[in-house]
Amino acid sequence: MSRQIQEAYIVAATRSPVGKAPRGMLRNVRPDDLLAHVLRSALAQVPQLDPKLIEDVIVGCAMPEAEQGMNIARMAVLLAGLPDTVGGVTINRFCSSGVNAIAMAADKIRLGEADVMIAAGTESMSQVPMMGNKISLNPEIFTKNENLGIAFGMGLTAEKVADQWNVSREDQDAFAVESNRRALHAIATGEFKDEISPLEVFARTPNLATGEVEVTSKICDTDEGPRAGTTMEGLAKLKTVFAAKGSVTAGNSSQMSDGAGAVILVSERILKQFNLVPLARYVTFAVKGVPAHIMGIGPKEAIPAALKLAGLTLDDLGWIELNEAFAAQALAVARDLSLDMSKVNPLGGAIALGHPLGATGAIRAATIVHGMRRHGMAGKYGMISMCIGTGMGAAGIIQSL
Repeated sequence: MSRQIQEAYIVAATRSPVGKAPRGMLRNVRPDDLLAHVLRSALAQVPQLDPKLIEDVIVGCAMPEAEQGMNIARMAVLLAGLPDTVGGVTINRFCSSGVNAIAMAADKIRLGEADVMIAAGTESMSQVPMMGNKISLNPEIFTKNENLGIAFGMGLTAEKVADQWNVSREDQDAFAVESNRRALHAIATGEFKDEISPLEVFARTPNLATGEVEVTSKICDTDEGPRAGTTMEGLAKLKTVFAAKGSVTAGNSSQMSDGAGAVILVSERILKQFNLVPLARYVTFAVKGVPAHIMGIGPKEAIPAALKLAGLTLDDLGWIELNEAFAAQALAVARDLSLDMSKVNPLGGAIALGHPLGATGAIRAATIVHGMRRHGMAGKYGMISMCIGTGMGAAGIIQSL
């Protein structure tokens, strides 16, 4: 039985542009600075809201160590200039961390334990490598054969999904071509302007002639990942990466990326007190486990679970952000659930736009919140879903207002 006593509303949502890792435009920007930037930017969208009322800042991060360590949520709260009274906690459920943060923040409000919360995500894959700087898995976990998939690496799990769900190389490449086409069209038509908070990035270069360090800056306001001129012919030339006779390539996989996103959630009382405009209503979140060796199929289990919790059907969804970790798994999920592909990633997905792990859920939340409003989908429901390393899937649902 639900003990919800009030609704949680999203009143601000923003993100950084997403940069390529490890040599892209944000490679030298610390992830805590990226996070502080989106926190400040989100608050700037609701200037009448008193920051002292923020109960907590919940931040998703998939590799919370080194530059992303020391509880990066609290570090960014301080860097952003928020009051000392505002808490910060870092959470990790790998690729779903950002949307998981939204669910946890919303639940604090829905239970009446808070009135104002911020949920966010940040990841620098340029500065903190996949799996972190020190990988130390408990060898005992591999004494059970069903856990061996944890050691496969993400790419090999995508190959397993492609085999089991009969997803061809040609279909994967066609999916990647379309992801890039949609993303490039979205950029050209200004689709992301509402959700991106431009970021000034500085470069310091020694001048050997003068002995001085020259500082230059540029404004980053556009996602770096989409590849113009992506064609079936070009992708067909790429070698498989994870299996000699496989089908998964760099061209039909998500990109390593850097980025951050944040949303502000409030109760109805705060809406009225500060005369805030609700952008969306949080509805529900579900997570389900699957065998580790086919982790990419996780959303197939999580999406029906979330719909059931909300009392909705697929037909009620107007927009689906299905993270494209790999074309193989995204296609397998979409086909298995008979998803309407016109509703899936209408502005492109991670193959084109990038996948900064723990930040992706918060970044795509900004996309779906602003996108649904821009396209006149008031009252419709939107979903953010993804597969998760070690064998899970997650799905979160919001309602556009």
